[in-house]
Amino acid sequence: MLKRKIDEYIRNFYAATRNALLVTGARQTGKTYSIREFGKTFKSFIEIILRTT
Repeated sequence: MLKRKIDEYIRNFYAATRNALLVTGARQTGKTYSIREFGKTFKSFIEIILRTT
């Protein structure tokens, strides 16, 4: 697994606020992968993908 800057940001954000987080950015940069890996640390996890056309 590649080490991405967003991984640490997501962990810190959750530890500090526990609020919902909207992740946006360029295509194919690992956003979904990072969110799913973070979600594996929980018993239950909901992922909502919003796409625009």
